[in-house]
Amino acid sequence: MNLHGQFILQEPDKQLHFGAGMITSALGYTWSYNKHQDKKRAMITGVCTAFAAGVAKELFDGGIRGGYVDHRDILATTMGGITMSLTIPLFQPKKKRYRKLDKVIGGYDYEK
Repeated sequence: MNLHGQFILQEPDKQLHFGAGMITSALGYTWSYNKHQDKKRAMITGVCTAFAAGVAKELFDGGIRGGYVDHRDILATTMGGITMSLTIPLFQPKKKRYRKLDKVIGGYDYEK
């Protein structure tokens, strides 16, 4: 069994899993970032969402349909999630932090 990503993604089924991982990761990342405003937390949520989707789909195939659980499908879905979770922050604008004068204590404080 070869676990290198370049060989796994040559199969059409694995390409679909990779795309599904990208979509679910983008949804998880967006939801988490909108809720918490934290890029690291959103990246972790995106990858975990893709992994959970891959596991759920394989358990559905293996348990209900009587097939088998293909670990390479889970890997392909998770790889799509990792790819998307690493790509989205590259295109997000950075927030500017402005200093404001704290009149009580004196000096400057940064707004969040």
